[in-house]
Amino acid sequence: MSTHVTIIGAGLGGLMLARVLHIHGIPSTVYEAESSPTARTQGGLLDIRDYNGQLALRTAGLMDEFRGLVLEGRQAMRVLDRYGKILFDQPDDGTGGSPEVLRGELRQMLLDSLPAGTVRWGHKVSGVRALGEDRHEVAFADGTTLLTDLLVGADGAWSRVRRLLSDATPEYIGISFIETYLFDGDTQHPTSAKTLGTGATMALEPGKGIMAHRERDGNFHSWVMLSRPQDWFAGVDFTDPAAATARIVREFDGWAPELTALITDGETAPVLRTLHTLPFEHRWDRTPGVTLIGDAAHLTGPNGEGANLAMYDGAELGKAIAAHPDDIETALAAYEQAMFPRSAASAADTPGLHEVLGDDAPHNLINKFAGS
Repeated sequence: MSTHVTIIGAGLGGLMLARVLHIHGIPSTVYEAESSPTARTQGGLLDIRDYNGQLALRTAGLMDEFRGLVLEGRQAMRVLDRYGKILFDQPDDGTGGSPEVLRGELRQMLLDSLPAGTVRWGHKVSGVRALGEDRHEVAFADGTTLLTDLLVGADGAWSRVRRLLSDATPEYIGISFIETYLFDGDTQHPTSAKTLGTGATMALEPGKGIMAHRERDGNFHSWVMLSRPQDWFAGVDFTDPAAATARIVREFDGWAPELTALITDGETAPVLRTLHTLPFEHRWDRTPGVTLIGDAAHLTGPNGEGANLAMYDGAELGKAIAAHPDDIETALAAYEQAMFPRSAASAADTPGLHEVLGDDAPHNLINKFAGS
């Protein structure tokens, strides 16, 4: 195969694609806007599903390395009411199919599996355009450009590559997260530590919630969930961490102090994460020389599937290219024909945040977990 694969975005999907291509002897280069692998934190725990994410890791030959990253006991789930009363408490008995790993450690594992120089850091895409004859030009913010034989957009929610294929743009879902951390929680925050289970803990009411995960070394990763319009969040001054924290915690007046402490005791500045989605069954006409994977193709609200689907997309696209190295259009068509219904079915089958924070919260979620 003479085609060189150009991948935009060094997230889990783009790196998985590069890894699968590498083990099949197919050259690729990944261009990433961030300046280095440690330019920012990479999010929290991911539950890697046995029906997609783990299948991708098997395809990549990385299951042994993956098992070394698993945090035991983190598949446990606890649901509380606003007063801290336990309504549902499901321990991790070791039989679950979705072991938890830290996103940053999983990403580093994928990076370590690639030949040196595969990822080009500090390459922020400023634009892309079609040149004809299945080729595309990618322009970078530093003024450089490159021509591609095969271009893959793994560049997330606000993908620039997607513009070659679709006019769709992500829309705000009406819910946002505010993120913070408590470090060395068992020692420094014992009251909150006692409230949390061994894995994920959620306290929910209609339109709002507090969620926390136990991560490595006793750290607590916390999120506030609020169903509010974007204008409401625009009125919160996140450049002033103390003022932002005070404003957010007012939404939880009357809640147990051990729960609100997950907000007020945060040791990092609160970070706003507005949530967007693409249309439910987003798809495009087959366009020679370019395709999308992960959130660039099928962005949904947080449902535990995004990272898994991104890795599965990368693995499946890599397999398709390896199966048709001399007929790239056949490879891309086969990948997309399977990916479109797969991503739509995933979105339909998993509870969304509007359901989690709906009028019957938290009982609707408890019923889901209990299988009723």
